[in-house]
Amino acid sequence: MKLIYVASPYAGDIEQNTAFARKACRHVMNEGHAFFAPHLLYPQLLDDSNPQERQAGLDMGLAMLPRCDELWCYGDRISYGMHLEIEEAVRIGIPVRRVMEQENGFAIGRAKGTKPAEAPQQAMRMA
Repeated sequence: MKLIYVASPYAGDIEQNTAFARKACRHVMNEGHAFFAPHLLYPQLLDDSNPQERQAGLDMGLAMLPRCDELWCYGDRISYGMHLEIEEAVRIGIPVRRVMEQENGFAIGRAKGTKPAEAPQQAMRMA
């Protein structure tokens, strides 16, 4: 069983984004893997509107990334935090998969073998 780092938007519509992140975690489980979703964990303890606490949450998530087997990036936009996570995964050689929401669930993009995926492209709409 792989440990998958789940990256999806959090800030903005927190209620909707949290529900989406839960759905993404369920998808990882349905694929037979364990998940780590820092944006579901750390906001339970930290104030995301406080810049120092938000940064602490980002830093703690990034500290866990090397322990994960892959990073799966969910959603149609890449937030600032997700961009940091993707860049770090690429830097340390962790495969990155793009997972897009389809009408009946999620569709996983092809992993690029054992090589890390490229950093997000402009078409992914940095937010």
